[in-house]
Amino acid sequence: MRRLSALLSTSALIVVLAACTTGGAPGWTYAPAPSATPAGSGAASGSPTVSGSPAASAPASAGPSAGGSPTGSGGTGGSGGAITIAALVGAATAGWTPPTAEAAANTQFRLIFDNQDNTAPHNLILQNPDGSNVAVQGDTAFFTGPGKREYTVPPLAAGSYKYVCQVHPTTMLGDLAVK
Repeated sequence: MRRLSALLSTSALIVVLAACTTGGAPGWTYAPAPSATPAGSGAASGSPTVSGSPAASAPASAGPSAGGSPTGSGGTGGSGGAITIAALVGAATAGWTPPTAEAAANTQFRLIFDNQDNTAPHNLILQNPDGSNVAVQGDTAFFTGPGKREYTVPPLAAGSYKYVCQVHPTTMLGDLAVK
């Protein structure tokens, strides 16, 4: 009985190996249907400027908020009432882009966290001068990019505030000057 079982197992193995090594074309193939929508490049449009350019060294700033509630759009700088802080690929060691930003004192503004790093999770929290967290409106949980989160920041008194990734607090530490 054992010999018959061993013989059948060996025969089945030979048939399988012979089928895999024949020179003929396979009787079936699998190819997914082509996508109707082209795949994205992975690079965000309007990405930050190259290091060393005049725009790269200027701090981001925010002016008065246009409406008081986030709109999901908006640029960087005073006219949109928003500050964009980015975590580029490798931000865990390279830090934030930009590392410093400015906002108007006593004025609500939008803070946009543009997480472009698909290699590690990040989050962005804003800290008061005493080290406590600023109570912003929005989801401050860790996430791996690419993706954006938008926060509504309440009016802040003049001073120096830190923006920090809680996953990488020693390398992803920026300064927000509220004037």
